[in-house]
Amino acid sequence: MSGAEAPLIAGAEHIDPENPLLDEDDAAVSVVKARDGDADAAAAPGLFVWLLTLSAGISGLLFGYDTGVISATLVSVGTSLSGRALTSLDKSVVTSATALAALLVSPTSSALADALGRRRVILLAAALFVAGALAQAAARTVAAMVLGRAVVGAAVGAASFVVPLYIAELAPAAHRGRLVTVNVVFITLGQVVAYAAGWALTGRTGTGGADDTGNWRLLVGLGAAPAVVQAVLVGFMPETPRWLVKEGRAEEARAALGKVVGGGAGGGAREADALLREIEREVREEDEAARLRRRSPKSRLRWMDTWDELFAVRRNRRALAIACLLQGLQQLCGFNSLMYFSATIFTMLGFTSPTLTSMTVAATNFVFTVIALLIIDRVGRRRVLLYSIPFMVVGLLLAAYGFSIVDIPSSSGDDGTPAAGGGGDDKRGAGVILFSIMIYVAAYAMGLGNVPWMQSELFALGVRSLGSGVATATNWGANFVVGLTFLPLMEVLTPPWTFGLYALVCAGGVGCSQAQGVGGAAVPGPACIVDSPTSETVQPQTAKASEGEDPMGSSLACSQVDKRRKEIPRPGNG
Repeated sequence: MSGAEAPLIAGAEHIDPENPLLDEDDAAVSVVKARDGDADAAAAPGLFVWLLTLSAGISGLLFGYDTGVISATLVSVGTSLSGRALTSLDKSVVTSATALAALLVSPTSSALADALGRRRVILLAAALFVAGALAQAAARTVAAMVLGRAVVGAAVGAASFVVPLYIAELAPAAHRGRLVTVNVVFITLGQVVAYAAGWALTGRTGTGGADDTGNWRLLVGLGAAPAVVQAVLVGFMPETPRWLVKEGRAEEARAALGKVVGGGAGGGAREADALLREIEREVREEDEAARLRRRSPKSRLRWMDTWDELFAVRRNRRALAIACLLQGLQQLCGFNSLMYFSATIFTMLGFTSPTLTSMTVAATNFVFTVIALLIIDRVGRRRVLLYSIPFMVVGLLLAAYGFSIVDIPSSSGDDGTPAAGGGGDDKRGAGVILFSIMIYVAAYAMGLGNVPWMQSELFALGVRSLGSGVATATNWGANFVVGLTFLPLMEVLTPPWTFGLYALVCAGGVGCSQAQGVGGAAVPGPACIVDSPTSETVQPQTAKASEGEDPMGSSLACSQVDKRRKEIPRPGNG
């Protein structure tokens, strides 16, 4: 079957019940081909869809700002906290407190999102961002700074789970990858903004001089402003239709669908009605499957039903394994350690303005994330990953070589700032390191920086919140480990071996990705917004919960078939 004859998204027609996480490279390309020149193809996201995506994505901006701002703060704080210079342990604990809090909060985000709704959790996270930013700005001791960072971490943990889920459940299927990537673009933009603000506010040297030590408070406090803006904008955004239907609020779900698909026109209203009926049907099937599980003698505790479904059903276990693999690899490759401590590294390498140098790295991350935004739905998630990770390995190995020819100072200044190197061959090595880091960051931004956050595409409806929550917790657990261990590794293993270790992790990730066949299945059920108002929904197979199979059927992805093509034979049908 040629690409022009392929069903119009979301790919469920091609999902094998035994291998539902298809390699969507070819599916994505065929969908694009089918869309080109087809009047019934999926329209580009409307203004309202972009507005809700950008409103929710401010959480990503706040996370990125926090990542970048701590880099500038660590080389600017001097003796402002507890009246003494920060030790390496102080810096590691202050940095990793955010990840630890996110790790503790993210598993509960699933239950909160199901109980309160996706939108309310985003609003709660915005409030925590404000509180955390102000607490950091007012901190007078290391412990108080750690507490403020932990509050921000709680916000990040909740937002990192619920924002991609919120966007995915409202995004048009054909553009979901692109719209979820917008959240990652905001993260990288936040890092650029943080480094720019750090360069402007910390004496433009960022080395903790007398002119810097007060401005870092303003730097961290500025993080409250975007959170206030987000709270106002999200207050006007709708809840996701699936959650509304689950709560028995069908009319509100219809109104939300109408806004997303352009319900002002008659065709849009009919499309919204059709989608609402499909969502209601899928929710009924999900509830019926849950009732069957509760009647089973194996079911003792109701709250364990979803956990049982996540681990008992083969396709769900595989989805969870892939999601956790990608989220863990995203952090264990060392990227966020580089972002947290980039100014510290560039100070040791002798750069005159380490914060400004860090901004060039963040800008590289931003630019290549935007490129990923433009190509991810056309090229495919798996192909992007498998092509980009090898370049990460090359960048890390080149950085290890650069560190091997640089004399890194082993002591810090009297105020706790890292001692600056530089001179002779050190400048050549520093240039090699900067160039290699930019290669590494560009490759990361293209693939591993955004693909893992599309994790909701992997899970069936009944386990999507829980599965995404577990995968997000994996991310933050790994983030905590690398944030806490980076500086000690640099001291114990030396920089060349530390970067070589990260290269080894990335190389292992390539092998695991190939073995797992990482791909992107379509988001099942109500997360799909139809691609064509003249399409019909292919009904899923009947659930077989009593037999231990996936109670949601082989797939609940909303596959749409162009009515004018429904007589075209499919492979295997003769």
